Amino acid sequence: MKTKQIEIREDLPLLISEVAWGRILPFLQTLRNIYVGNPEACRRFLSAIVWLTKEGATWRSLPKAYGYWNSIYRRFGRCDAGVFEKLHEHFHAAGEVSVLLLDSTGVRAHSSAAGAPKKKRRSS
Repeated sequence: MKTKQIEIREDLPLLISEVAWGRILPFLQTLRNIYVGNPEACRRFLSAIVWLTKEGATWRSLPKAYGYWNSIYRRFGRCDAGVFEKLHEHFHAAGEVSVLLLDSTGVRAHSSAAGAPKKKRRSS
């Protein structure tokens, strides 16, 4: 079976740098329950997750450059629950936590996160 070559376009916003990807990929390939497949597709998937996290956006608002939103959503759902935690632990132990660092200062909340309208109290 031949691996499908992904077209790398100028407008593709890869949020994972070459240096970071050079460290992340070998680590992902050592995990038993993770299927990396095409490394560029995996990098695009992780970049999509980073974009969603940073923007605080909904799945449907994912830029088409990352692929079809539902495919990214399903792949995320199939991910081993601890893969992101393992990534963080590995790079934190190696002193390279900045490779994967995302915290509340770099994450925007979606407009729907502002809260629902307050319920009116019943007057007695």
